[in-house]
Amino acid sequence: MSTTAKTGGQELSTVGANHRWVVLGIGVAAQASFSAAISGLPAAGPQLRSQYGLSNFQLGLLIGMIYLGIAASEILWGVWTDRFGERRILLLGLIATGAVLALMGITLVPAGDSVPSVGLLAPAMLLVGAFGGSINGSSGRAVMVWFQDGQRGLAMSIRQTAMPAGGAIGIAILPGLAGAHGFRPVYLLLAALCLLAAAATARWLREPPPSTAPAAGTVPADGRSPLRRLDIWRLALASSLLTVPQFGVLSFLAIYLHDVEHAGVLVTVIAMCTVQFGGGAARIWSGRFTDKRGNRRPMIRILGTLAAVALVVSALLVQASSPIAVGTLVLGGILANAWHGVAYTEIASMAGAARAGTALGLENTTVFAMGFLIPLFVPLLLDWTSWTVVWLFTGVASALAVPIVPRKKAAA
Repeated sequence: MSTTAKTGGQELSTVGANHRWVVLGIGVAAQASFSAAISGLPAAGPQLRSQYGLSNFQLGLLIGMIYLGIAASEILWGVWTDRFGERRILLLGLIATGAVLALMGITLVPAGDSVPSVGLLAPAMLLVGAFGGSINGSSGRAVMVWFQDGQRGLAMSIRQTAMPAGGAIGIAILPGLAGAHGFRPVYLLLAALCLLAAAATARWLREPPPSTAPAAGTVPADGRSPLRRLDIWRLALASSLLTVPQFGVLSFLAIYLHDVEHAGVLVTVIAMCTVQFGGGAARIWSGRFTDKRGNRRPMIRILGTLAAVALVVSALLVQASSPIAVGTLVLGGILANAWHGVAYTEIASMAGAARAGTALGLENTTVFAMGFLIPLFVPLLLDWTSWTVVWLFTGVASALAVPIVPRKKAAA
């Protein structure tokens, strides 16, 4: 059965339950367009460093500003998504993010002896993150309201896979593009991806018909906000620790390969794309597996433990400076990406679909707050110690997350 819905004041054509796959596709496209920026720009770290004359700390600051913008805005975007609807917020975020990137491509690129300062680049990166942060919660809530609980793990994991998939696109294209033609086409390409995703959102994103909309999910009898629930905070904080190895590998694998392994652009792109695609495949598998078994929280703990082991082994093999060392680090990066879809599905289910935007906003706030801190802390840690300590630090953080994950399962 289908019905006529209204979105943005315009009457839309009738849609049925199968339209949920179109909605999922839009969520994937939106998330991928933004992920191409937040993963592709760090992969172009050596080019950023050389063309803008940056130190390692300044490079970490610029990368971190994107994540700070996301962390600072996520809860507000989540609350607005629950209040105004995912379509409006997703459109606003994609258009604004595309506009900022386009302006960066026009005004903030090196030209001859004129090199934009960190003081100009940092606020621009902050705005990219602040506007792009709306994409995470709004696209996630769209999935929650269109899919039943028994399908949400797979659906949310597919949407979360857009992050490594989009990141892999950015990683595959941006370093070579920046090296050959500078950062103007880099920023303009990223802007075009966001605006294309906005056009798809405007054309096809719908509210679910009442006859096919899934139940709202579990909502506490006392009406508590997700922001006032200890179990939700525990899962969000555990996710922030699990993010340490994820952002550590994604932000600094390119620098490590360049400075320690003396790898070229091709090897770096292959290694980072393997992390992204491997992590994406692991997200889909874990989402589908937990849909069948109903074991999201145990799966998060298992993946956290495996990532910790892989990264500790990577740390011990750094001095080997061999393909084995790189391979274990890539495996650690894949495992560090694998938990995302399961954790995001669980925290949204705990809050209920009606408040999923707020819960996802909290999750993204803790995750991307750590994403801001890691690019700043790792260069300092590297100056004080070594790459061995850096990768050991990421493994220990993953291990610390495991006991924080709440054990009591939320009602379906």
